Amino acid sequence: MGYAEDKRVHDSIELVGMRAQATTVGLIQLSIELNRAGVLDQAAIDRIKESIAKEISLNRPKSVSAENFDEHLHRRLDRLFAGEDAVGEVTPETIGPQD
Repeated sequence: MGYAEDKRVHDSIELVGMRAQATTVGLIQLSIELNRAGVLDQAAIDRIKESIAKEISLNRPKSVSAENFDEHLHRRLDRLFAGEDAVGEVTPETIGPQD
């Protein structure tokens, strides 16, 4: 999807109130379980993570460089989907440098 389509999906999700942490936790856990069961391969998990990253990047603070933000975001998503970090747990290390 391009930016316009990503923004349309973002706005649609916002309108129905699906930006809840519980939904995120469920999606990540479901993805982990489906991957462990062999239903989703790593390429599918990577596409899910990329979709999430695009959505989050639409709301990147303007004070943070896009490159720095994306790098830390992808690392965080990798840790979440690997089960290494708890969803919702935010520490300074989780967010990364605020350059």
